[in-house]
Amino acid sequence: MTRKQRRLTMIGGSLAVLAVAAALVLNAMRDSIVFFSTPTMVAEKHVPPGRRFRLGGLVEQGSVVRGQNLAVTFKVEDGGATLPVSYKGILPDLFAEGQGVVAEGALDPSGVFKADTVLAKHDEKYMPKEVADALKKQGLWKEDSGSMKPARPADTTEASRAAQADQGAPRAAEGVSQ
Repeated sequence: MTRKQRRLTMIGGSLAVLAVAAALVLNAMRDSIVFFSTPTMVAEKHVPPGRRFRLGGLVEQGSVVRGQNLAVTFKVEDGGATLPVSYKGILPDLFAEGQGVVAEGALDPSGVFKADTVLAKHDEKYMPKEVADALKKQGLWKEDSGSMKPARPADTTEASRAAQADQGAPRAAEGVSQ
């Protein structure tokens, strides 16, 4: 073999080793690259108990139960599946039913997600992309406001009706027809 052939063989071998190493690293991190998993993704992947991951979705209406010593249980939904969550600690100020949430923790053997960290949405338009996409597929997402539509017209509250009336008030004052 000439020097040129040895050099090309050495470079080719180095590139092959580098490609194998990169493939192994990417394969090991495959599930960690996702910022969070939705309840539907957790059900589809059959996540084993004890494996840490982030769970994201909406806090299901009427599911928040506060216990003693800062213990809280609630359910996280994404429009397709629901996963019960247990957390012990102080919840963020913006935590509320029907709002976006990301919880960090692991599933226990009974299928309850034991969270050790709970993060609430950061502003009124925040919605995890996967959750927003699932809600859009089910027709529960309003494009104009970036929020959920009520499941039934009877679900609207006096506060939301007042907010809608307030939004129309400045336009009427400006002489702009709606």
